[in-house]
Amino acid sequence: MKWFGHPGIRPDEAHGRSAPSLRINLFFFGTFFIFCVIIIRLASLQFVEAAALTEVEESQETKAVPLSAIRGIIHAAGGEEIAYNTSVQSLYITLTKDYTETYKNKETNEYEFTESAQANTASLAARLESVFNQYGGPSGKKLTQADITALLDLHFKKALGYYPRKIKTGLTPREVAHFLEHKEQYPGLSIVEEAARHYDKDTVAVQAVGYIKPFKSSDKEDSYKNIRSAMKKNNADPGLAYKEDEFVGFYGLELQYQRELRGKNGYQTISVNPQNMAEEVTRTVPPVKGNDLWMTINKNIQLKTEQAIMDQIRWLHTHPVLGKLHPDALTGYAVAMEVDTGNVVAMASMPDYDTNVWTSEKVAPEEYDKIRDNNLNGTITDTTSGISGNGLKSIVYLGSTIKPLSVLIGLNEGLFSTSDTYNDKGIAYFGKDDNASVSNSSGHVLGQLHPAEAIQESSNAFMVDKVGDPLYKKYQDKATGVWDKYLKAFGLGVSTGSGLPHESAGANDYMDIKAAGSTQAAMVYASFGQKGKYTALQLAQYTATLANEGERIKPQLVSKITDADGNTVKEYHREVLDKITFDPSYWKEIKKGMNTAVKAFDGFPYDFARKTGTSEMDAYGVVRDNGVFIAYAPRENPKLAVAVVIPEGGFGSNSAAPVARAIFDAYDWEYGLTGVPKKNVPPVAASTPE
Repeated sequence: MKWFGHPGIRPDEAHGRSAPSLRINLFFFGTFFIFCVIIIRLASLQFVEAAALTEVEESQETKAVPLSAIRGIIHAAGGEEIAYNTSVQSLYITLTKDYTETYKNKETNEYEFTESAQANTASLAARLESVFNQYGGPSGKKLTQADITALLDLHFKKALGYYPRKIKTGLTPREVAHFLEHKEQYPGLSIVEEAARHYDKDTVAVQAVGYIKPFKSSDKEDSYKNIRSAMKKNNADPGLAYKEDEFVGFYGLELQYQRELRGKNGYQTISVNPQNMAEEVTRTVPPVKGNDLWMTINKNIQLKTEQAIMDQIRWLHTHPVLGKLHPDALTGYAVAMEVDTGNVVAMASMPDYDTNVWTSEKVAPEEYDKIRDNNLNGTITDTTSGISGNGLKSIVYLGSTIKPLSVLIGLNEGLFSTSDTYNDKGIAYFGKDDNASVSNSSGHVLGQLHPAEAIQESSNAFMVDKVGDPLYKKYQDKATGVWDKYLKAFGLGVSTGSGLPHESAGANDYMDIKAAGSTQAAMVYASFGQKGKYTALQLAQYTATLANEGERIKPQLVSKITDADGNTVKEYHREVLDKITFDPSYWKEIKKGMNTAVKAFDGFPYDFARKTGTSEMDAYGVVRDNGVFIAYAPRENPKLAVAVVIPEGGFGSNSAAPVARAIFDAYDWEYGLTGVPKKNVPPVAASTPE
């Protein structure tokens, strides 16, 4: 048989020769493909995933430790430093294997410190105790070896291993000199300059200014929950991280302006070993100092306000009013707010206390017992526990101070006119078959009254017969909602907008129909001030709204924020929150009516608008009288609005009004109720007889 093809080569021989060639081609192709995959993967790692992988690598090998920034200063209006800092030197120890080396106990199967580590720790604690005793100041805290060992936190219960442990703050110069000279004898030791917070010893508006506490105490404070959540993120900015022992704002302006006052922490990047212990500092980013606050509160006016409240409380204990002493008047609250700017020049919640008690790491229980009834700002919130003699808190009924607004509402609702008269018989009846009644104070029969005279003479009967009861009959069950809308427009029952943390909106008791008995009863009692409890700041804003003829402005406690170099970062100006419009004749009527006789203002050189109030509240089954007073001056072109509350102080004209007089006088001296400070007016020279 003859084969065609290449001579001498059979078909099966040709096939056998081509098989190795195919395998070689497949091998080179596969190698080329794998090589391409590797190149692509390397490119992805280099250009796409490099940043993320670098971050993971760094997070595994390095850690960021925050460096606290210096907190900004809080100034009074005149520049006085109310919350400020002083420089202190603190001793830190960064743990090394000298103190933390361990071995596994075969019997217990647990890790224990080696004998060498235990000896090093004991030696360190003993030497530090000796140095503190030898070179420390006489007033400094005495630390024992046991205290120092606990502060080292060798079992990492309070902080991770690479975090420096603060052993002592406020080192004396002799202590600093010793440690710097013998630093090699103390592995992991560092001396850090820090700022210690202080508050003016004159206790200026302490509850408004607030206080600071260590960040580690903030786990239940809502203001810091977001910060703690952000700190847990892998890509969190180290500069925004908080140290557990860092002091932060916990109340008042210290909390409200925490972000501005704190500045921005610096941080150290520290390399760590597999046991999460520090090895060396690889990078340091310095902190940024916090900004300074400039309050609107004037220190001189504030101190005179605080003194006036305490003087008046003592006076009520020793001088009978209508034959009665008031020994249970133990507290007082006052706010003075500029009518044209909204600037709060005084905010007093008395008694107060020294906020320097909070600047230590921990407040002793016996110290806290002394301040727990006074550490909250009673001008913006109800105090946590009753601290007047019979347990009444800082938010009380308005009493007759509501009557200017009651008349405004009656006029605007068309319930009467400015020319109408009312025959006051000393009592007003309401309810089914007129089975309920309300009397004037002491049952006074006032006779024929115009609306302005009803305010001036403080007629309860007028408010019931001409406002409360007619408003109910006009709107029936919707009457309380109508009333509520008016009050909120004047700042009663809503936030003042001050921004102070934990501010109360007050209590609109007239909305509790069940407690009142009926909608009609709720309206009747609300019309003369016995169904709504509000803060002193709300009362001041309400008074300023009357003075501004319906324009409600925001209370300002800070005028500006400046940076560390004194440059203005932000300024605060007049801010209108609400506006309610009434006929001009209505404003004229209530301004005319705010003319109650007040002996405390005898000799006051200005015509001014005012209203006294005596609110009644039950405490332990007995009705107690609270003193309330509001006023603005001058009557025309008003400059300052003042509100004062003295729980269990009796009649407002006798208890609260004298405090208001002291505030107006202090403001007139500092700023001038007509724009010219009395302190700048030269005294009139005595005439010399010829």
